Amino acid sequence: MNFVDILHPSCALFLDFDGSLVDLAPQPEAVVVPSGLVATLESLKNYLGGAIALISGRPIEQIDAFLRPLQLPAAGVHGAERRSADGGVTLMSTHPLEEVEAAALGLAAIHPQLRVENKRGSVALHYRQAPELERLCLETMQAAVERSPGLTLLRGKMVAEAKPGGASKGHAIEAFLQEAPFAGRTPVFVGDDFTDEVGFSTVQRLRGLGVKVGEGATVAWQRLASPAALRYQLQAAVAAKAGKVSA
Repeated sequence: MNFVDILHPSCALFLDFDGSLVDLAPQPEAVVVPSGLVATLESLKNYLGGAIALISGRPIEQIDAFLRPLQLPAAGVHGAERRSADGGVTLMSTHPLEEVEAAALGLAAIHPQLRVENKRGSVALHYRQAPELERLCLETMQAAVERSPGLTLLRGKMVAEAKPGGASKGHAIEAFLQEAPFAGRTPVFVGDDFTDEVGFSTVQRLRGLGVKVGEGATVAWQRLASPAALRYQLQAAVAAKAGKVSA
């Protein structure tokens, strides 16, 4: 696929962060933002008239820290928090996380290779350093979620995360598409994980395009091999369309 052909001024571009824009790392805080990426995103923002947003499982404040000084519209914690283009922030109602957090911390105390991440509105149990514990992690988190009204379990790459049942990347994208400058545009969503599949389905239902990064089954209609391939495509699109500004 070729982003030079796909991107045009009437697009709305939605990008996942980890595993899509940047390569995955052993720990969430260890990801590296490649040189030039922030400038590329800034150029895309100008070309698309501001219609670019990040759709991530991370809290928005973490995304901002990695991309500083650039601040884009963003949905964090799988849509549980969302910052519009005008800077307004929408937060979903929170649900009690004590049961899930206690279960995750208890398991991590036994298996120190595990990592518990307490976000605003969700709890994630990372097992990238101990993939053999996947089944135990999933079963432990699922049991805790079932004891916690309003939560659902989301499975990602080497992570099990309890989040608000109403939060999803698809819902976040739809919310953006009801607001300026995204409204009326053709949505394109790029992601890499199980958690992005609902986003692919959403944009394609709305006559847009889903782009899967990496291997694995997907409902997305297009695919790129790696985050490096995505960054190359975005840079090529910027180079081809430099100086062109959305009307």
